Amino acid sequence: MADELLSDRYADILDGVLRSYDRIVITGSLQPLCYAQGMTRYLYAQGIRIFDYARFAEPLRERIREHAEALAQANGLTIEFVRKKNFRKEDRVREILKARGEHPGLVHIFAAMEPCPSYRPWHDKKTGKTYLKPDSGKCLHYYFMDEQLGLCYLRVPTWCPFRLQFYFNFHAWLAAQLRERGIAFDLLDNAFTHIADYDLANQLADEFDVEKLHQRLDELARQYCPVAHNLELTYHWSIMQAEYATDLVFKSQDALQAFYPHLLETLIRAVKPTDIATFLGRKLHGNYQGEMGNRFNKRWLGSRVKHQMGPVSIKIYDKFGLILRIETTVNNVSFFRHYRQVQHRDGTSSMRWAPMKKTIHSLPALQEALSAANQRYLKFISSIATPEVGVEKLHRLAETKTENNRRHKGFNLFSEEDTCLFRTSLSGEFFISGFTNKELRRHFPNKNSGQITRLLSRLRAHDVIKKVGKRYKYYLTEFGRQAAAK
Repeated sequence: MADELLSDRYADILDGVLRSYDRIVITGSLQPLCYAQGMTRYLYAQGIRIFDYARFAEPLRERIREHAEALAQANGLTIEFVRKKNFRKEDRVREILKARGEHPGLVHIFAAMEPCPSYRPWHDKKTGKTYLKPDSGKCLHYYFMDEQLGLCYLRVPTWCPFRLQFYFNFHAWLAAQLRERGIAFDLLDNAFTHIADYDLANQLADEFDVEKLHQRLDELARQYCPVAHNLELTYHWSIMQAEYATDLVFKSQDALQAFYPHLLETLIRAVKPTDIATFLGRKLHGNYQGEMGNRFNKRWLGSRVKHQMGPVSIKIYDKFGLILRIETTVNNVSFFRHYRQVQHRDGTSSMRWAPMKKTIHSLPALQEALSAANQRYLKFISSIATPEVGVEKLHRLAETKTENNRRHKGFNLFSEEDTCLFRTSLSGEFFISGFTNKELRRHFPNKNSGQITRLLSRLRAHDVIKKVGKRYKYYLTEFGRQAAAK
């Protein structure tokens, strides 16, 4: 039982385990209009004066407006203008779907005045050059609600550079795939509370075709944003935000709530900044300047603990009191590194570890990174899930062990010295790279090398740590990690 994950330990009271993306937000940028220098060069190439930028953009704005009105008329819809600040488009769409049904097609069109990136003409008197500078303002945005990837939307601005935003929920897409194959399921607010075949569902999630997504995005751009065709340009699609969820779906709320409050209480106290970095496959350096920390709050979906490191967060919550969800959210995919082909300035290329590209074709690699983060977190919480397991570990640690005719006394976790030792061994900095005699002496300056060596032998005899190959470097074992977490 000591090495079991929660998913294994509670297998008899679980409906199943689902691993898949959740929310995915993608942006579409017209190359080269998406940055000021590119837009400047484009205007020069077209023989358009820089100070005529607004005159160039206005006909395109009118083209989008006319097209939106034509689409609404063709589909028997009325464009709904949103003027309230706290208006929830999702709630309005649910009302519409109840009336129209779930059949594919254009569901609704919203229009709202919202911030958008733009440019302004600028003349530099020192250099004598005229160019565009980045600017921001407000323009009309159309939200086209479509049914092709589950319920999804495409946000289309009416002002240049026409940066699109596409959103879909992966669980809604997965539900459509299961429905096509005749697999029974229960879906509650984009969360599965039951799937007849979890293995197939996980397989479908792993085999998601990015090329088909790319084709569908291009179709949506042509369908709802005609200016790209007018300008003879194509959209480049990038990942703006992605969430990956590991759902442990319990058969009843009572089963989850029996241990979840204890789990939350322990996590709030136990998780340190180095642990957060470890969950995300990083090592925390002393000069790290980004945002980092834990946050607890209660929402209508359930109680949640969130751990933040820069643009990435990992959180756990009991959705509807029935689903134990571990979810990693990334707002900048270049936070993660993976082994890929890197192009050099001299035209050559090589395979090396490098920051992940933001293109949608990084979705498979990103899935691996996010899934691994969830798995590390699941291992961590599995060691602190139930008090009964802690008692078993306490007895194992307290026993005197004999190895090679040498006795090694047990550990007393009520002792300040032993507690400090286990707390140190659980540090995130040691989880990935391990630790040595020298590194432990930095944490215990009152002990010499010989004393640390005997302490390491004692830890090994109790199966708390293991030695790596022929190197004098040690890692916590599964038992050691779980015992230390107690």
